[in-house]
Amino acid sequence: MSRYDEAKQRLRGSISPVITPFNEDGSIDFETFEKLVNWHIESGSHGISVTGTSGEPSSLTIEERVQVMETAAKVIDGRVPFIPGTGSTNHKEALYLTKKAQEIGADAVLVIVPYYNKPSQHALFKHFKAIADSVDIPVILYNIPGRTAVNLEIDTMVKLKNACPNIIGVKESNKDFEHINRVLLKCGRDFNVYSGIELLCYPMLAIGGAGHISATANIIPDKVAEIYNLWAKGEIQKSQDLHYEIMELNDVLFKDTNPAPIKAALGMMGKIKPVLRLPMDLPTQELQDEVRSVLKQHVDLPENVLSK
Repeated sequence: MSRYDEAKQRLRGSISPVITPFNEDGSIDFETFEKLVNWHIESGSHGISVTGTSGEPSSLTIEERVQVMETAAKVIDGRVPFIPGTGSTNHKEALYLTKKAQEIGADAVLVIVPYYNKPSQHALFKHFKAIADSVDIPVILYNIPGRTAVNLEIDTMVKLKNACPNIIGVKESNKDFEHINRVLLKCGRDFNVYSGIELLCYPMLAIGGAGHISATANIIPDKVAEIYNLWAKGEIQKSQDLHYEIMELNDVLFKDTNPAPIKAALGMMGKIKPVLRLPMDLPTQELQDEVRSVLKQHVDLPENVLSK
């Protein structure tokens, strides 16, 4: 078994996409960040990702993204796989961050389709191939057309998989479930496909997915991990029951752009100061009240913490 085949087996389950907490002045709250990473691991998450969509990477400087990656690597200390997001709308930045991730000991990298640029499929192939060729650690593609305006087409993924042995899978934040089925058909069922759509985490397992990278894990990391654990143990009905149990929470957490409701919820839980950097901001008070109403059905909220 090659080391990339071994990585496909190891990089499975619930990989938590940890948010980046800020202080009131907008600086990164590294002390809280370290506590969050430890909490995710202690709650049973199978891996940790940072500076992905939930981590507000476009609101961070390149230097800050490196600091977050370095801090996460130090705290994780090999306890679970570490898969930072290293993609960017700027090709050179993506190359730099991906190489830096390898330097600090990441187990793999998650590389998003460049946002805003709207590159062609031919250009996407060249972009991802150059990044994969620059390192010798596993690369997971990240397809989220709702935020990039471009869908990474299946034929392009097939070309990338064939050209780059270290491209081992894709995070699909694509609501087109037919597309996702065909990714596994065309790229092979040994291609690690992770759900990035909360309501598809359970269905993805049923078609042969490798797990999920779900923003909801920021709130209930234990339950999101347990969906995978139960499935892996063959307790299919219990996994399905849990899928439906948390569906209402999944829905309310995406009534505004991620991670705004997530950060509001974490603030209510007393885990972070609920701060985002503009142009992102907390949801309206009306939505925060709705989040609180649903959230308290899943976690015990401290009485002394008020909505912002």
